Amino acid sequence: MAPTENSQVTAQTPRSVELFAGGGGLAMAIKHAGFRPLLLNEFAKYACETLVNNKDMAHRHELDSERPPPIPGEFEKTAPLVAGDVAKVEFDYLRGKVELLSGGPPCQPFSLGGIAKGDEDGRNGFPEMFRAIREMRPKAVICENVRGLLRPSFRPYFDYIKRELSLPFEKRADGDSWRHHDDFLQEILEASTTKLDERYDVEHFPVNAADYGVPQIRQRVIIVAFRRDIDADLSRFRELVQPRYSEASLHESMLDGSYWRRHPSVPGSVKRNVMDRIARTPADLPTEGKLLPWRTLRDALAGIGDQPPLPPITKDDLNKIAVGGFSDHIGWPGARIYPGHTPNELDRPAKTVKAGVHGVPGGESVMLLDNGDHRYMTVREAARVMTFPDSWQLAGPRGEQMRQLGNAVPVALGRVFADAVRTILSEAKQE
Repeated sequence: MAPTENSQVTAQTPRSVELFAGGGGLAMAIKHAGFRPLLLNEFAKYACETLVNNKDMAHRHELDSERPPPIPGEFEKTAPLVAGDVAKVEFDYLRGKVELLSGGPPCQPFSLGGIAKGDEDGRNGFPEMFRAIREMRPKAVICENVRGLLRPSFRPYFDYIKRELSLPFEKRADGDSWRHHDDFLQEILEASTTKLDERYDVEHFPVNAADYGVPQIRQRVIIVAFRRDIDADLSRFRELVQPRYSEASLHESMLDGSYWRRHPSVPGSVKRNVMDRIARTPADLPTEGKLLPWRTLRDALAGIGDQPPLPPITKDDLNKIAVGGFSDHIGWPGARIYPGHTPNELDRPAKTVKAGVHGVPGGESVMLLDNGDHRYMTVREAARVMTFPDSWQLAGPRGEQMRQLGNAVPVALGRVFADAVRTILSEAKQE
């Protein structure tokens, strides 16, 4: 059985560190998978406030290179949050104490031209991730990033990132180009002479969050690495992170009526439009096994699991403190629909939540209602689409709250990979 957020913490509980923690999606997933966090790091002011304000997540520790954060004891519920530039954080004191290092390092610019001019500018977080690996020597690493890393124009640099992660102790010399360093790394990998505890086996996974139970189409890439000396079973890991949900199963549930029985108040006209769309654009049926139906925006609003339904937002609810007792469930005026800016449909997974209050390209934060009206999604609705629990409190004004959500890892997606890492570590050769 997978560990839960209520798992008992013991001296044998695996420990984690998260860099670029943002609004806490991946950190929450990893903690709920049964890891004990020893340290969090984040730069953005409001994201730091979110991490500290939420129960059992983090407490603030002032950035001071001469005084590293204390390592939390077995029964401490929160981890120290170092708020500030990750480049100023030292990790040597955690050497040999960390099973999992995680984070979503910023990796820009996303063009070979930009990289050639200065790939280690302040927007590229991978060099700091590699430094943390050298100083901590974690048994496993999880990195999440945008799917743009895989596009053809960027792929050579992405392959270089993976080779750097394979050989993090072969540090790139100051002034050396990434291409020259990449050639050097390829020679070492072919020679296979690196010590096992200084080499990592690296896999990457292009994922759509909807395939993992997230009510949102969100294309990302997740990079996972295991230190070679622990002899991790990578084939088993790949099996553990296979998709569990599909569009075809959603269509099947609509055709057999089970989806509509969960939502009996859907008007007949809406149901007919959805069914007509399915007839025009059928999804490919899964070829192996039975997958669960994709979750939709309507599912998220109605409540997934033990969540209660969110109350509807009306024109009279604009700019209220909250609606129905749910925090951040506040109407927002000014939503528009126009060519190229189309709304979310209730009976599909939501579009990708992006970091912006409104007006983001494509209409990602606008939703079409059953009566034909449209409005902006509330922050709480966007949080549900990101699979955050309703208890999660986001700090800052609306724009900063939406920014945190748009930059986060959906909790349900992160949980699948965190559970899989913990399983592999528990089964792997121990030191």
